[in-house]
This record gives sequence, C-alpha cells and structure tokens, in this order.
Amino acid sequence: MSGVYLHTTVAMSTVVSIQVIGHDEAPERAAARDAAVARATDWFARVEACCSRFDPDSELRRLSTAIGAPVPVSAMLFEAVRFAVAVAEDSDGAFDPTVGLAMEAAGFDRHHRTGEVARALPGEGADAVTYRDVILDADARTIRLARPLVLDLGAVAKGLAVDMAARELAPLRNYAIDAGGDLYLAGCNQDGAPWAVGVRDPRRPEEVIDTLHVSDLAVCTSGDYERRGSSGRGHHLLDPRTRGAATALASATVVASSAMVADALATAAFVLGPVHGLQLLERSGVEGLLVTPARERVATAGLPRGMPSPR
Repeated sequence: MSGVYLHTTVAMSTVVSIQVIGHDEAPERAAARDAAVARATDWFARVEACCSRFDPDSELRRLSTAIGAPVPVSAMLFEAVRFAVAVAEDSDGAFDPTVGLAMEAAGFDRHHRTGEVARALPGEGADAVTYRDVILDADARTIRLARPLVLDLGAVAKGLAVDMAARELAPLRNYAIDAGGDLYLAGCNQDGAPWAVGVRDPRRPEEVIDTLHVSDLAVCTSGDYERRGSSGRGHHLLDPRTRGAATALASATVVASSAMVADALATAAFVLGPVHGLQLLERSGVEGLLVTPARERVATAGLPRGMPSPR
C-alpha cells in the first residue's frame, strides 16, 4: 500500500496519534482525509470536556457537586456512566466509577495541563460509597448521586474517545489510533497485513511479552507500571472494594470490538486477578492476556497472538 499519513496531538493527558494507510496526496483525497482526522481528533477534546474528573468546568465534575437530586445530563455522559455502572455490576464491584475520592486520596488529583489540584471534600460515609449510589433514569436521561461521591471515568472516557474517533475515520478503511496505549486498528498496515501489536512485558519494559495480530479491533492494556500518584506510593489501579492498589496482576490486555469495552474490562480484569479476571473476559465475549507479577501468562482461547518474545 502506498501513502502513510501521521497526525499527532496531545489530549486527555496523553499523546494521541492517528496513522492512515494507503491515501495518496491527490488534493480531493487529502482534503477528505484531513477533514476526517480533524473530526476524529476533536472527539478527544469533547470527551475530556464532558468526562474529566480534574476539570472543574467539566460536566462530570459539575454532576459530582449535585448530590441527591436527579440531574439532566448529555447523551455522552449518560452513556459513559451507564456503561461504567454496567461493568461494575458485572464485575461485582471490582470496577467501580465511584472510586474518585479514593483516587484523589492516593495522589491522583492533578490536572495534566495546569497542574492544579482537583480535590473534593469527602462527605459523611464517603468511604462506603459504591456504584449502587449512582441512580440512572434512561427515560429522563438523568443521573442522581445518592451520597457525596466523585465519579472517575478514567477507564471509560479515553476508550470512548477512541471509538468516536474511529467512527469518523471509518471511510478511510486502513488506519490506526493510539491514545497512550489505547488502540483501535482498522483494516491493514502498510504491508497489507493485519496490524501487529506488541504487548509490553510489565517487568522488562524494553521487551514485549507477546505479539497480537488484529484488524478492526481495539486493544487496551492496564498495567501496574503506568502511573503513580503525587505521593509516589502505589500505582493508579485501585481495587474499589479495598481502596488499595490491586496486586494480583502486573498487566491485563483486552482485545474487543470497542475501545471503551476493552479499556474498562482491562481495568476490571486487572483488579480481579488471573482466575476471576479471565472468567470476566470469557463471560464478556472478548479476548485477553493477563500477566502476573511473576510474569506468568493467562490468555483466552481465541487471543489473536503471534509468536511470543523469548522469556
């Protein structure tokens, strides 16, 4: 295939790159491609403005200040929260969007652009909040927070933005979106083959522990090496049930048709560990690779893998 176009920007606290394969520079084709890429890129800003826990002007943050009353919300926020609550229910609370206050307490409380601290005052009973305190009314499109809490959509929003970007790029057929490791890979790579995705070895960062070959699928990984709070203690993948860092896995990679699904299930599987995490992935109809701190690998039967790297 001829023609590789690469567009890179910074959004949602990460580098977002869009690669388009097989488009030449004929003026009309280049203009259509550029317009599609611009629309795709814009989704990251739109989702962040809606779903950011750190921006005091975001729709999500405003919702977190309205306790006890049903709040009309946008279709985007309602869908993000609805999906997050559904994953919480299916994982029996191993994934929980009400973990925002615990994330702040662990030091994950700074806006990535401004460095300003985003910290809410915990209310009475804040340590006991769960996804069951989020009341959804689909007919009225309202969300009611039954108790003081802070919603965190960090394991949903970036995947949602990738999915929306992919919709804009769909007419281009062969493209890749990489939003800080949240991937959507459509069609073929420059060689006309499915895209190859190296899964990082969580204990040997210069190596890959496996290689996946995918087309028209999303790949998302949650790992204990990714982020640490301002306190420097522990990674950002908390177990909502204990409010402490999850430790049963070193990384969880999920392959699904949707980046939002892959993103959330990677987080949920990471918290659940190798046995229950694998059961969740199989029950959800997605593929995945789970790696323990000892570098033991557990994978679903249909994982589209290539040859693993030497151990």
